[in-house]
Amino acid sequence: MQKGSADATMTDNLSSGFADGLVIFGARPPAREPLYVGRPNIPDIDQVLGRIRGALERRWLSNDGPMVREFEAVVEARLSVRHCVAVANATQGLGLVARALNWHGEVIVPAFTFVATAHAMEWLGLRAVLCDIDPITHQIDPSAVEAAITPQTTGILAAHTWGQPCNIDVLTEIAHRHELDIVFDAAPAYGATYGGRPIGTFGRAEVFSFHATKIVNCGEGGAIVTDDDDLAARLRLMRTFGFADTDYVVSTGTNAKMSELAAAMGICSMEHLDRYIDVNRENFAHYQRALGVVAGIKVMDASFGTTINYNNVVLEVDFERSGIDRDNLLRVLTAEGILARRYFWPGVHRMEPYRSRQPSPAEQFPATDAVARRVLSLPTGTSVQFADVDRVSTLIAEAVACGDEITSRLAVHGAGNA
Repeated sequence: MQKGSADATMTDNLSSGFADGLVIFGARPPAREPLYVGRPNIPDIDQVLGRIRGALERRWLSNDGPMVREFEAVVEARLSVRHCVAVANATQGLGLVARALNWHGEVIVPAFTFVATAHAMEWLGLRAVLCDIDPITHQIDPSAVEAAITPQTTGILAAHTWGQPCNIDVLTEIAHRHELDIVFDAAPAYGATYGGRPIGTFGRAEVFSFHATKIVNCGEGGAIVTDDDDLAARLRLMRTFGFADTDYVVSTGTNAKMSELAAAMGICSMEHLDRYIDVNRENFAHYQRALGVVAGIKVMDASFGTTINYNNVVLEVDFERSGIDRDNLLRVLTAEGILARRYFWPGVHRMEPYRSRQPSPAEQFPATDAVARRVLSLPTGTSVQFADVDRVSTLIAEAVACGDEITSRLAVHGAGNA
């Protein structure tokens, strides 16, 4: 394997017995708390409990309570958007939007995304038509979107992968030219911007996740944001069984309401968004300084003209330059208590029911396959300190420096499943 000179500078003092000291090769596990990807950011606990106490004292725990309305108002103000419709989770939100826009037939979605993006469409009886991504940005490829449009296509559901805005301008132009609605799955992108505008202000609607793993969270929750008054009204009916009044049902609907308890957590979490972004940005910069000189390791950064919340620290691992592939590096990290994740392996096109519909996925989705094989998400957030970042980065640098040896030993002896 060819390695650059920069990583040699970092590893001049490495012990020749580094591999022998790894847990994966029989060393004693470290007596440390594991580091997780997506460990929740927790706001002031007393503040959260105070709000929950208020809900309990009011005996109003669901059904469009005052804290759900306050949560929606906070999001609307932050994003300068007309409507926030709080929902139980982002998957429900995507489904509600698809129903409210009367999507039918086919909806185009990226092959490289969390499977819920496609599942939300399939659950409604729509056909999620997958398309490939840009191998550099990891975002849905506009040219692949346009190639996938057929007479049966009724919508485009693009995703802001890693919380990084996709190519909104080009995708929007394609949608308009083909007279299609475009919606953005913005699940991890709260707090991001594109061309100076907040994510949440594009397309017919955007859908955020406030799951526990997101930068701000409700424990479990989501929100649909839109400037379309009629669409927002339909969504509010649909999330509450179609009730327009106490006993007056005007349409079909479902139960997708956010609870008061979830809203309490969300409001308190929102108050700390800027601090959480600052912590993530500092952790990211620390990772980037440490890993930017390691051969075969690329730390994904924000694209030009965008800002992100840095809630995902994503590496690309180049086996040809590093001497160790992503999966073996993951095995090393996991054994040492660093529970990195290989999102979004193996790609939606290799999961069911999509896998059975693709006659030759390797030919149709080469960029998705390539990216899915080499990306790795690292721990960050308020539970991660600089010392933790140093621990993770040092281990990765040392594993790369000994990549050939680790790869050879794992090939001979194996190391279980990642």
